[in-house]
Amino acid sequence: MIRTCCFWLLLAALGANARAADPAPRPNILWLIAEDFGPHLACYGATQVHTPNLDALAARGLRYTRCFTTAPVCSPSRSAFNTGMYQTTLGAHEHRTADPDKPPLAPGVRLLADWLHAAGYFTANIVELPPALGFQGTGKTDWNFIAPKKPFDTSRWSDLKSHQPFYAQLNFQETHRKFHAPPRADPTQVEIPPYYPDHPVVRQDWARYLDAASELDRKIGLVFEQLAADGLADNTIVVFFADNGQAHVRGKQFCYDSGLLVPLIVYWPPTLRPPADFQAGATSDRLLEAIDLAAQTLAWAGVPKPPAMQGRAFLGPAAEPPRDVAFAARDRCDETVLRFRTARDARYRYIRNYTPGKPLMLPNNYKERQYPVWRLLKQLDAAGQLTVPSQRFLTAPAMPPEELYDTQADPHETINLADSHDAAHLEALTRLRAALDEWIKQSHDPVAHVEK
Repeated sequence: MIRTCCFWLLLAALGANARAADPAPRPNILWLIAEDFGPHLACYGATQVHTPNLDALAARGLRYTRCFTTAPVCSPSRSAFNTGMYQTTLGAHEHRTADPDKPPLAPGVRLLADWLHAAGYFTANIVELPPALGFQGTGKTDWNFIAPKKPFDTSRWSDLKSHQPFYAQLNFQETHRKFHAPPRADPTQVEIPPYYPDHPVVRQDWARYLDAASELDRKIGLVFEQLAADGLADNTIVVFFADNGQAHVRGKQFCYDSGLLVPLIVYWPPTLRPPADFQAGATSDRLLEAIDLAAQTLAWAGVPKPPAMQGRAFLGPAAEPPRDVAFAARDRCDETVLRFRTARDARYRYIRNYTPGKPLMLPNNYKERQYPVWRLLKQLDAAGQLTVPSQRFLTAPAMPPEELYDTQADPHETINLADSHDAAHLEALTRLRAALDEWIKQSHDPVAHVEK
């Protein structure tokens, strides 16, 4: 913690000395990407988690509360936000796609790193970090399309200082199962969603997830220190987010907020002139999709957005009109075929099920092995010990064809309003149905023609 405080003191000093300076050259841009992680940081209100470094980043950056990935699992989501395109448009929506079945990128579509490289940026997906940090980046890509043989210029942190401006990604595994962080959270004190039973296994598993978040924060603090030590802290925009939602039974792989809502913090260094709409320490409830980060990163680099790109810039003079609705899709995950499409506005989430009649807990080898609560739910259900409707929903033999949730009144999305006769619910259902239909058409979503 002492080292991190020094990092922020250094940045404050740099900012005080440079606020009157001429506009700087093009900024460096660093993406810090967590895996399988919802907004479970202290700055988002989570308890039993120790995240001083990311909290400090939020206190000096812009924190977003409505950033959603376009898929609730890594490979289609990463295929999307690394191109600024919906994975369904790319044909990259199946998790995972074997190499012989991967499609090429369509004309006019490239990796974000390719667009930036062509514009003079040095690009990196960092694996090799300075030995003193004691860990390495994962270098994860996991794209469901045919990628260039060398999608980035380097995997070494040591190359960044001498190759500016740079665009770099640093991927962190901590919040992906299996969790392996030192224990810190008290299982008896963690706050668990109501759709899970209050059981020691659930509490212990949730505590381990929060411990993973604390360990993620510790490592990010070390990265901040290295950024300052290398003289890069004063001209590097830092973006922290996750590739999809939380690694829990009803999170990852499912189209609820728990599977799609991720933290997003954008930090603008004090020595660079900020966009007029950037306010350090502020919070924004603007509706974002993770693919918007590609368009925004190009804007920071001074690169025009390609005509085909579906992401939208959201800060600065290149900002586009805000989204009224965020869309997402879930398709095959490993061997498990479930298909959902969802539309989420500022209040309501609508989910359409293209594989009705199948259970939420359709057999999935990954979840059977890695999720103790997955196995527990089956045991409790067999013993007749799941009494709460939202818990029984998880083990029900079939999911409904449509779901509608009022996330303002019901933030955990436990009360399905799709059959409600309330006028406000009917209006939201009709409006989001139409919005989803239009998105499927405009984005060339193959959902009507894919395997069942």
